[in-house]
Amino acid sequence: MRCSPPEPSGPGRWPVRRWQRCTTGWASSGPTRPARVEAVSEPAIEFAACVLGVAIGLPEPVAGELAAWRARVGDLQAKKIPPHVTLLPPTRIETAVIPDVLRHLCDVAAVAVPFEMHLHGTGTFRPVSEVVFVTVASGISYCELMEADLRSGPLERDIEFPYHPHVTVAHGVPAEMLDEAYDGLAGFDARFTVDSFIAFEQDREGCWLPSQQFPFGQR
Repeated sequence: MRCSPPEPSGPGRWPVRRWQRCTTGWASSGPTRPARVEAVSEPAIEFAACVLGVAIGLPEPVAGELAAWRARVGDLQAKKIPPHVTLLPPTRIETAVIPDVLRHLCDVAAVAVPFEMHLHGTGTFRPVSEVVFVTVASGISYCELMEADLRSGPLERDIEFPYHPHVTVAHGVPAEMLDEAYDGLAGFDARFTVDSFIAFEQDREGCWLPSQQFPFGQR
């Protein structure tokens, strides 16, 4: 199957397959100002730009279990975006370069190879950031390679902190809820094959909508 980037379907829009409506924040991004790509922390409101994120989706029942934990600790993002491993944080893109970006995503996916991801136990960014996450125990180097490849060419940008693949399970909740997630998922363990990544688009309300899946090793 060929990975052929479709044309944008309207001003500031990707050809979105609307799996569900959702709103969320997205972990970790830093300020940058390349010519036509920039980091964002708020929803884009311009017709001339859209906001892209790229992530590895998690299979069921892994995704459902981690989403349930996120809801259990009161994180409002639990119902807003599926659990994921971020590869490219929220990045504002001018609509004129969307075709170039889609080709770039296809190219990165084409040279990637399927790999096993092992999630095990928990970690935290405290006290720097009030985040608890499930740790990526295996598959880190593959994520790092894809992250570097994605954040090049038409998506070249800076990030504030070194890239650290993880699955957020609690963010911006009271300390006792962070502790509950950290302790409750300490024994979490899952293995699965990663053979694609997903581009997400953020809408005017801050919703993250899965736009296109990019299988590895296909052109």
